[in-house]
Amino acid sequence: MQPAPRNGSGHLRRQAQARYSGIVEQFRRILVRATNWVGDAILSLPAVEAVRRRWPQAQIAILARPWVADIYRFGDFADEILLYEKKPGIGGLKERLRVARMLRQRGFDCALLLQNAFDAALLAWLAGIPRRIGYARDARRLLLTDAVPVPGRGEIPRHESFYYLELLRRIGWIEHLPARADARLRGVGYDPQPLVGVSPGAAFGSAKRWLPERFAEAAATVAARLEAEVEVFGSGAERGLCEQVAEAVRARGVAARNRAGETTLAEFIRRAAQCRVFLTNDSGAMHIAAVLGVPTVAVFGSTDPEATAPLGSWTRIVREPVECSPCLLRECPIDHRCMRRVAADRVAAAALELVECWESARRGC
Repeated sequence: MQPAPRNGSGHLRRQAQARYSGIVEQFRRILVRATNWVGDAILSLPAVEAVRRRWPQAQIAILARPWVADIYRFGDFADEILLYEKKPGIGGLKERLRVARMLRQRGFDCALLLQNAFDAALLAWLAGIPRRIGYARDARRLLLTDAVPVPGRGEIPRHESFYYLELLRRIGWIEHLPARADARLRGVGYDPQPLVGVSPGAAFGSAKRWLPERFAEAAATVAARLEAEVEVFGSGAERGLCEQVAEAVRARGVAARNRAGETTLAEFIRRAAQCRVFLTNDSGAMHIAAVLGVPTVAVFGSTDPEATAPLGSWTRIVREPVECSPCLLRECPIDHRCMRRVAADRVAAAALELVECWESARRGC
């Protein structure tokens, strides 16, 4: 049982429920402003799915940056996906005005801002959307019609998926938080092939990255046992890192391909769904593999698994509980002990055990 919210949130919820009751017909068109990072987008999916359940007859559009938009194409999340480019200088201003005009023409009744930024509220205000709902942060309170107080420490479970769900609870769109948040990407089934997926990068910084040579050792061990090949995934900027892993796998006599920078997000999603098992850091790739139902083993060090653990049932976290972890830093200021103390054989053993469990479950054992 979750602890009761404090700071008057019960009164706020009753006010919100009263405000929204009896006006279902007014919410014919809802805009959901998506978060900007792949991991955050995945962690917000339980909330996005809850919006669809709350307003099944409404036309729902998701406004997203191009690099996360494909996530929402794999499921019944929205009727329309709209793109909002990030551009510097005067180009950024023109893009903001273009999108505001486009949103105004679509006549949205309500904007739900899952993204925290001031820009999200400004855009909804410029678009003239009459109901603008979001957390009261980043100096945007005056731009919101429903400025929802940010949950205080201890008011909700620590996992970040509950942060988005709590926004819906506080405005009365859901009655209570679920015991466990979950999500699945639809439209691409888990179709395991003799492939071991590896994602050795992490956009936030090097502190989140396990050692590439150990990724290679673990992946080669698992692939040899499963009679599989290895595919290494990453961004174009991570191609050198991914090639280092791929070369080390090949040196161990296992076929490996470096796909860094070669796939769009949609292509990565489809390819990840074919991996027998996926080895990764705490990253966007981890979250995607997990919600696809792929057995996923993640190495955690500087980040907090209680806050950003992957959604999904077929996941394992490997970490070494050192005194300075989780530090949440981008770069390790000392010796990266949280990652260096995680041995490759631990990760390989976790992966093989997870695959065996998944196969046993599929056989009904």
